[in-house]
Amino acid sequence: MRLRKILAVLVAASMLFVAFTACGGGGGDDAAVGEIDGDDSEAAEPATISVGFVTDVGGVNDQSFNQSAWEGLQRFRADTNSDVGYIESKDESGYAPNIETFIDQGSDLIWGVGFMLGDAFAQAGLNNPDQQFAIVDYSYAPEAVPNNNVTGVVFADEESSFLVGYIAGKMSKTGKVGHINGVASGTMESFAVGYYAGVLTANPKAKIMGQYADSFSDPAAGKNIANQYYADGADIIFSAAGATGNGAIEAAKEQNKWAIGVDMDQNYIAPGNVLTSALKRVDNAMYDISMTMLDGTFAGGSTVRYDLKNDGVGYATTGDHISPEVIADVEEIKSLIVNGEIKVPATAADIEILFPGKYNMPPVEKK
Repeated sequence: MRLRKILAVLVAASMLFVAFTACGGGGGDDAAVGEIDGDDSEAAEPATISVGFVTDVGGVNDQSFNQSAWEGLQRFRADTNSDVGYIESKDESGYAPNIETFIDQGSDLIWGVGFMLGDAFAQAGLNNPDQQFAIVDYSYAPEAVPNNNVTGVVFADEESSFLVGYIAGKMSKTGKVGHINGVASGTMESFAVGYYAGVLTANPKAKIMGQYADSFSDPAAGKNIANQYYADGADIIFSAAGATGNGAIEAAKEQNKWAIGVDMDQNYIAPGNVLTSALKRVDNAMYDISMTMLDGTFAGGSTVRYDLKNDGVGYATTGDHISPEVIADVEEIKSLIVNGEIKVPATAADIEILFPGKYNMPPVEKK
């Protein structure tokens, strides 16, 4: 079969370990702008549990990472009549006080979304042994949270990024594509590595332009980088950078090029210019794990992994922009990944084995 021959290098490297380290999404600041609400109706039934959510710098309306998380909690509220609320962090100094606000309010479960909150949640777990916490894009060694009260939630971002990278490599007409990452971290590296591997599997001769924007909340920076890529001949750009990536989508719309969204299906932002999106079901994670707190099965201190096998990540087809032939390829690739025949590279070291000298993103310091 043609596709299996294309993928032979990946199958041959199937003993590569998929590695997960500190993962990613956002930041925060001392000025916390918050919302906390259940159903405002006087006729509402009493809440069952209370869940708090500390955001990163993108805020709940970032059209990406945090918005997906908040939608998951809103769905949890609708289904259970629980109280849910969020506090938006503006920079790092806001993490601890924002967490403390929910502790003081008596929240049963306190969420953090983004690797930048990792240290603050570990400290909060140490200081508050009877309080339960959960954090997206972070996992802890047992000695880091000895009270077993901080649950880590991680995603196989490299798998979804590989799929959209393959789509980009197959559908690019110029043979040049771009990638914009947020703030350097282990998870951001997995996004980049997966994308590069997907593009190069589809087209080994492709040129990939990539860099870190060093922000999850700067659409202007994302737009500037995207415009430069387009000027240099790229016709498809994938951004894994929260609200920063929204600027790249805006650039794609203005120049009538293709963008690839992230986290949520971002086709609605620019229906004629978002080719696909690398889906990361943060909403499902927030919903599922909050539900375990409600039903008494919450496993404090564990690490929960979402991947293609459990529909935790994926790719979007909204808009029908992807050719049927490419979709058929992608679906076969998905099956090979789920069945364990392909291990998608997640680190710079992994992709160097598969595609020597092709990965050009700066190295990251991992926690």
